[in-house]
Amino acid sequence: MIKNDLFLRALKGETVDRPPVWMMRQAGRYLPEFMEIKHKYDFFTRCQTPELASEITVQPIRRYGMDAAILFSDILVIPQAMNIEVEMKPNFGPYLPNPIRSQKDLDSVIIPDIQDSLGYVMDAIKATKEKLNDEIPLIGFAGSPWTILCYCVQGQGSKNFDKAKELCFTNPVIAHSLLQKITDTTIAYLKAKVEAGVNAVQVFDSWGGMLSPTDYQEFSWQYIQQIIDALKDETPVIAFGKGCWFALGDMAKSGASALGVDWTCSARNARYLSGGRITLQGNFDPSRLLSPPSEIKKMVHQMINDFGKDRYIVNLGHGILPNIPLDNAKAFVDAVKEYKS
Repeated sequence: MIKNDLFLRALKGETVDRPPVWMMRQAGRYLPEFMEIKHKYDFFTRCQTPELASEITVQPIRRYGMDAAILFSDILVIPQAMNIEVEMKPNFGPYLPNPIRSQKDLDSVIIPDIQDSLGYVMDAIKATKEKLNDEIPLIGFAGSPWTILCYCVQGQGSKNFDKAKELCFTNPVIAHSLLQKITDTTIAYLKAKVEAGVNAVQVFDSWGGMLSPTDYQEFSWQYIQQIIDALKDETPVIAFGKGCWFALGDMAKSGASALGVDWTCSARNARYLSGGRITLQGNFDPSRLLSPPSEIKKMVHQMINDFGKDRYIVNLGHGILPNIPLDNAKAFVDAVKEYKS
């Protein structure tokens, strides 16, 4: 049994003394101990080496004592496993030299054997579980099919993912076929993670807010729903769509255990739009961690009061930024632990 199960209890909607806290991207680039590893090993080496991935996962827990750990990995290990080349270029980000834009491109995309192509992730989970020693839960994650498609078609990060949208709107058959392949792979991947020992999973729809509400249903949400349907009886699923406040009503009926909220949606609106009965997670603006620690603590307490302490997981509205001072990250976590209702 997990000794600190606050996070899992919040996912079940149980009454708690205070909400749990963790931070998206907490394993990584704002920590000096992570930067030491980063200088020695390139990005995908860190992802693919279980000893390194597990060490990076537990670093923030040692330092700050969050209520949940999230496995260090990347959403783009999925296209890699599907026979799509992915590079991580320094000071540039992801680069896919052969983007998927035609039927011929699509034909080379496979639905892989997960243990064969992504077994290193399962090994990292087992190594991490050993290090965590059942103190806190471990979260596994994947990108949403739409967010993965964005990179596969665009070939790199983008402000508007115009080429990805162009494929969807000019050749929806290819787009939907690629989305289904990604979905099938993601379901198998997350199921393998659960088997390897994660206690919950999160689906990150980082680019969902690029789509109109109607297009979101067609090109993103229906595929996330397939993932939730396949996983919800095996593990709690958190669905997080950045900029997707308009879909919170549908998301709340999906069978997900919790919904992530970004900082552009107030606690009141998020509760109202989601029907008030589902656990919510978020929504602190990551840039607000640049405020003085005393101010961060006040804002965190206000945020908890706004959401309510039950059916709530304290988190950022997106990933922590690399330039956040260590004391400020500590103030965020400590504020939650010191919370008195």
